[in-house]
Amino acid sequence: MGSAPQYRRDDGGRRRAGRWRRAALAALITGALVLPLSGAVRPETPAPAPASLAPLSASTLDEAYAVNRANAAEAARMAAAHHDRDRAATDRQLAHSRRHLLRFDGRGSGRVTEVLGDLARADRVAVLVPGSDTSLDTYGRFHAAAAALHRQLARQAPAGTRTAVVAWLGYETPGTVSTTVTTTGRAEQAAPLLRALVADLRATTGDGTRISLLCHSYGSVVCGRAAAGLAVDDIALVGSPGTGADTAAALHTRARVWAARGADDWVEHVPHLSADLFGTSVGFGTDPVSPAFGARAFAAGDVGHSEYFSPGSTSLTNLARIVLGETKAVTHD
Repeated sequence: MGSAPQYRRDDGGRRRAGRWRRAALAALITGALVLPLSGAVRPETPAPAPASLAPLSASTLDEAYAVNRANAAEAARMAAAHHDRDRAATDRQLAHSRRHLLRFDGRGSGRVTEVLGDLARADRVAVLVPGSDTSLDTYGRFHAAAAALHRQLARQAPAGTRTAVVAWLGYETPGTVSTTVTTTGRAEQAAPLLRALVADLRATTGDGTRISLLCHSYGSVVCGRAAAGLAVDDIALVGSPGTGADTAAALHTRARVWAARGADDWVEHVPHLSADLFGTSVGFGTDPVSPAFGARAFAAGDVGHSEYFSPGSTSLTNLARIVLGETKAVTHD
């Protein structure tokens, strides 16, 4: 008799939690549906089909770089003829003799996989997996992040340790103001492509090279979907809305899983929920920096959502330590 009121209170608490959960998810969907109405649709710029390449290996790297630069140069000519000066300028930069492109596709929003450093001889490789609104039109910002990490690794690496960074814009990222950014759909499509990249890297560098995935924002959902059994050593999640998994153990990876969020990152206020609505999965589950998730939390300092790779930042220093395997030197809040 005395326990009956407690059951009623618990039942009421569950109902309130359920209402809050539905309201939060509805807000996510509403924002994703309404906000795009004010956005402009970018006209399609013509570009050649991606080049056909031999299977990647240390011996075919230079050929792949040359063929993809030539493809980018042709894309630049086609974009210029189409009077798309911005796209032409981006393609022209990627066609420069100093750029090392593992993959290039100038069609639509674009795909680029770029190497910074000597991949064939690298002991440590970091793969950057970007989040929403990353495309050829915004590639300069993504490349700047990869370049900052490459410089940081060169500064922090012990003598004799060779490093490389792979900037992987290998999937169609969601728009920040779109329904795609609230679901795992794009991540599901991207996961096999990320797996294929890691397989290529293993074929090129050999089993002794340690590979780390550094996954930013929605990119952490991609990494979460690709993680199971993937031959990488570390997975670092920064500015993550979640991975689609409730715990790090549920990723089914042998890699060490790390997570950090900057003090000025707005993603802290995104509800960490997951539910099936309208036939799709909305939300990404447990907050990766929470103890419940079980990742190795590390300090990111006061950075905002787009600043994790800013030179001199705590987050960049710690990310370089993770890539270099200096786990005891990684700082924590």
